[in-house]
Amino acid sequence: MLERKKLKGGTQVTFVLPEDTPDGPVSVVGDFNEWDPAAHPLKPRGDGTRAVSVALAASSAHSFRYLAAGDYWFDDEQADGHDGANNRIRT
Repeated sequence: MLERKKLKGGTQVTFVLPEDTPDGPVSVVGDFNEWDPAAHPLKPRGDGTRAVSVALAASSAHSFRYLAAGDYWFDDEQADGHDGANNRIRT
């Protein structure tokens, strides 16, 4: 799930997943963090989900995917679109 909050000059995008699906650590990786799995790991929240927020420039588009333990890559059903294997998000 994607949550968006407008900021001055950009958008805060929060990437949200259930706390235990999939099992183990999960990161959001994309062109906004040079596809670095250590840059944005999802962390547990009190509501039974885990999430991480990323500030993105206004009027921009980015490719991203989730990366879980065991080199398991997966998509977000709420992405704005796809560019081949990757999800796309627009701010």
